[in-house]
Amino acid sequence: MALSSATSPKGVVISVPVLVLSVATAAIFFFFLLSSLSSSPPPCSCPTTPISTGYSRTDDKSIGFSGRISASKEDIDWVKCQIDANGLHMAENVLRKGINPRTREQQLQDLLQFKGISHYEGEEGKNHTALPCPGELLVEQHHSNYGEPWAGGRDVFEFLAESIHLTPDSRVLEIGCGTLRVGSHFIRYLNPTHFHCLERDELSLMTAFRYELPSQGLLHKRPLIVRGDDMDFSKFGSEDLYDLIYASAVFLHIPDKLVWVGLERLVNRLKPLEGRIFVSHNIKFCSRLGGEECTRRLNHLGMEYLGKHTHDSLLFNHYEIWYEFRRSKL
Repeated sequence: MALSSATSPKGVVISVPVLVLSVATAAIFFFFLLSSLSSSPPPCSCPTTPISTGYSRTDDKSIGFSGRISASKEDIDWVKCQIDANGLHMAENVLRKGINPRTREQQLQDLLQFKGISHYEGEEGKNHTALPCPGELLVEQHHSNYGEPWAGGRDVFEFLAESIHLTPDSRVLEIGCGTLRVGSHFIRYLNPTHFHCLERDELSLMTAFRYELPSQGLLHKRPLIVRGDDMDFSKFGSEDLYDLIYASAVFLHIPDKLVWVGLERLVNRLKPLEGRIFVSHNIKFCSRLGGEECTRRLNHLGMEYLGKHTHDSLLFNHYEIWYEFRRSKL
C-alpha cells in the first residue's frame, strides 16, 4: 500500500517521495542563489590579456607561434601587479624550511655521499637511470661559470631573435655555444635540427649533452652541436644557408687572423642580404686594422657592416653591445 498525502479538491494524489524531492530541490536552488548574491569575487585591476605584442613590428607575422618573443610592457605590469596583490616582499636569501633544504655545495655532497634522498642500490647500469648525470651538473654549478647571471642568456636570445625576425623555420649557427646558456632558447623555439653550434670545450659539450638538453626536454630537437676548433665548419654541410650566425664573447679570445679565416668560411653559408652575423662586445679584429682597411677586407669577402646595437637585460642591471654584419652580394 503506497503512502500518500491528503487528496486535493480535484482528487490528485501526491506521493511523499515526490514531495520530499521537490522541497529538497527548491532548498538547494535557494542556497546557491543566496550564495551567488552574497559572495562576489573581489575586483582585480591586473591586466589578464595581452594588449600589445611587445615587438615594434606589430604587423610582422614572422616571429613565431605566440606572436611575440620578448616580454611586453603589459606583461611587466601584470607580473608587478601579481606581486603587489599577493603582498610579496623580497626577504633575505636564507635556506627555507622544507624536506631537506640545501645549498648547491651541500646538495653535491649529499649526492656524492648518499646519492640523494632515495636511490636504487647496485651498479648504475642495473638501475633505472637511463642517462646517469654527474652530481656537479645536477646541482647546476655550471650556471655560475659566466661573468653574469645565467638569465642573461634569455636576453641575448630575445635581442637576436627580434633583430632578424626569427621564425621556427629559421636556421641558426652559434660559434661557441658553451653550455647552451643562449642556445637552449633557440633550440626550444626552432624546428628540429635547425640549430647548429661549433664548440671546442669538452666540459661545456658534456654539460650540454648530459644535462641541459635532457633536463629541459630538448633532446627531440636534435641540435647539431659539433666539437671543433680553428673555425672548421665542414661538418655542418653546405646545403642550407643560415638566417643568423652569432658569436657571444667568443671573438675576444680568438686571434684576429683566425677570426678573418672564420668569416671567409662563413660568408657563403649566410643568406644574401637577409642573413645576419652578430658579434658581441667588440670587433677589435676589425678596428685594429683601421677603418679603411677593415672596410676593404669586408668588401673583399662580400660583407657589409651595418651598425652597433645595445640591448638591456630584463632582470638585472646590465646591457650588452652587438655589431651587425650582412652578406652584401652573391
